[in-house]
Order: sequence, then structure tokens, then C-alpha cells
Amino acid sequence: MQDRHHVVVVGGGFGGLQLVNGLAGAPVRITLIDRRNHHLFQPLLYQVATTLIATSEIAWPIRNLYRDRPEVTTLLAEVTGVDAGARTVSLKGGQTIDYDTLVIATGATHAYFGHDEWEPVAPGLKTLEDATTIRRRVLLAFEQAELEEDPAVRDALLTFTVIGAGPTGVELAGIIAEMAHSTLPSEFRRIDTRQARVILVEAGPRILAAFSEDLSDYARRELERLGVEVRTGTPVTACTAQGVTIGETFVASRTLVWAAGVQASPAARWLGIAEDRAGRAIVDADLRAPGHDDIFVIGDTASVAYDGGKPVPGIAPAAKQQGAYVAKVICARLTGSKQPGEFRYRHQGSLATIGRRAAIIDFGRFKMKGALAWWIWGIAHIYFLIGTRSRFAVAWSWFWTYLSGQHSARLITQKETLRDGQ
Repeated sequence: MQDRHHVVVVGGGFGGLQLVNGLAGAPVRITLIDRRNHHLFQPLLYQVATTLIATSEIAWPIRNLYRDRPEVTTLLAEVTGVDAGARTVSLKGGQTIDYDTLVIATGATHAYFGHDEWEPVAPGLKTLEDATTIRRRVLLAFEQAELEEDPAVRDALLTFTVIGAGPTGVELAGIIAEMAHSTLPSEFRRIDTRQARVILVEAGPRILAAFSEDLSDYARRELERLGVEVRTGTPVTACTAQGVTIGETFVASRTLVWAAGVQASPAARWLGIAEDRAGRAIVDADLRAPGHDDIFVIGDTASVAYDGGKPVPGIAPAAKQQGAYVAKVICARLTGSKQPGEFRYRHQGSLATIGRRAAIIDFGRFKMKGALAWWIWGIAHIYFLIGTRSRFAVAWSWFWTYLSGQHSARLITQKETLRDGQ
């Protein structure tokens, strides 16, 4: 097998796994490199952060996924650079891996717009570690408020601020508000969790800007019905352990969550090619890195245009389409068959939930909102989960929460104590 064409895939997200799946049966050997040993279903990560589901229900060991694919080697490692001339990738431990074809699908991380010092007090949501950190801080805030004698401090502990009103921010704010106002009141004796404030801050003129204006307006009304304070048109100017400054107004808030922006991995700098404002590598129409016939960049790491010049959005369906496309290109090259034309992104619609009983769906001409949209959203996400056990577990968690209002994963498992509050 060592003489087979060697495809190195950096990143085990949606794009990377779709590529590996698309190469099944091809005359290749594959090395899949990722910094973590698991694939993560990121669209439901906010539900881990807000205690709806457990971590094991949206993450799967990569080695286990490919246990029946002997041509696939999985490495738990971090790539630090690419030598395109030597056709090697460098690993953090000093090792190098040769490749014949390289596919970079390293995703994106949080972007704080030049204020990286905000990250410790306003964590973003991209990994399981992020989700459990946010979950711990939210739950500890209620526990600390139950102990607190100072009314001002107690109010700050019961004020939760979500920065950024895209789908993740809206989903987080809605679930935190529901938890405070519906799930927790009967469990605390010294505080009334219904007095908690949940603030959603958006610098732009409206929330969920990627959706049509009527759906955006509906989502805002639903959030406000749940008790969320929605503030648009004013950016956050400071984040500290004591609170957040919105424009020039300081709000005492001990729990901040960042959902305002992303920054791509440094793939463009590894390859010495142009990048867009979000750091994504600007690639050719066939997803090749310009000037590198044997290197492809896909997913959140890549910037490629569609529909009149708009960049393909950094969402799971786009990454999967790109991974499937590059797999076809590689297979065509190896077999000498006709290669597919330029990559064409097919937008399958946008979905977002507001709490546990409402959602909005935008499929272009077809739009939907309300409870039925929530069920369609749930069915779509369960369908894309990996493994029968995960689908059943998530479906049961949602059904139980829907009926009872009780969250199934309200555990504080980290070692940190109430004293540090982190």
C-alpha cells in the first residue's frame, strides 16, 4: 500500500471527513491529521454549553470512524507549516509527513477584532472544551448567586451577556433564558432565577443578518418573549471579569459568551497565498491553492465565491460539498477520467432555533417559522448526526426537554471551585 498515491488531509471536521469518505475504494492511502481525537458536530455545540445534551452525543473518535478502512491512518498531531516545494507538512513535535496531494481543512477559531485579551472572560464556542467552559460558568453563576449576600454582586452574577447575534448567539441566548425562567426556579431557595437578565448584543442593525428581514424580526420578538434583552446597532467596546461595555454603557455581568466572529486557521500563511479579511485562503474555482496544483483548501479555511461573488458561507453543508467535490477531483486525476468542472456551491437553506419550541427556516423562496420549523430543524440535525446511538440519544434528550422543560446535562464536572468562579 505504500506505493499508492498519498493523500494527506489536515483537519477532521465536516470537510475533511467528507473527503475521506469520498475516497473510499480509490487507489490511495490517506493520512488524516487532527489536533483532537474526535470529530465534533459543531451545529449542536451550543446545546452542550446550555446543558441540553451531553458531550458524548455530538463527538465521535476519528479512529473508530475509520476502523474498517485500513488505507486510512489517523494521527493526533498539530500541523505547524507546509513546505510545498518538498511536499511535506510539519508537525509540532518536529516530524514531517510527505504527501502527493494535500487537502487543508483546518477550520476556524474565534475572532476578537484585535482584542484577544477579551478571550479569557468572554469565551467563544468552537470546541468541546469551550462548551464545557461556558456550561460551567453559567451553572456556577447561579450557584454563586445563591450564596451571595451583596445584592449588586448577585445581580451581576445573574446577568448573562451573549455577544454576537448570528445563529449561535441567538440559540445560546434563547436557551439560557429558558433555563433561568422555566427550568431552574423550583430548584433554588435564596434567589429567584426568573430575575436573571440575558442580554444579546449585536453591532449590526438586526439579529440573524443572513436571514430575511421578516424572519429576523420574528426571531427578535420570540427572544424578547423569552425574556432576552436584545440590543442592536451598538458594538461591544470592552469585556472584563466585572462586565461588558456596550458602546459607552457599562453592564455588570459576570458571564460573557463570545459569538461575534471567526478567524480562519493560518493555512494561507503556510502556503504564502492571499487571504481575505477573515484570514481564509483565497482559492481557485476548483478549490486549489493558487500556484499549487497538488494542494486543495476547503471548508472554513477557504474563501471561494458563488452567486454573484458572495463567499461560500462557513457552514457544515458547504464544507461537506467541498470535501465531496475534491474527492471527485482526486479520483478523476488518478483514473485519468474527465475531471468535474468548477466547484458550485448549492445553498440548502439556513436554520436557527429560538429556545426549545421555535425556529426559523429560510430556503430562499420557502420560509417557515414557529413550532413546525423547530421540528423540521430537529429532524434535519438528527439526520446528519453520525451513528444510530447518537441520533437516538439526542432525539430522546430533546423529547424529554420538550415535554418536561428539564435539561439533561446540568453537571459541573470540572475541578474549579466556587471561589474562582471560572
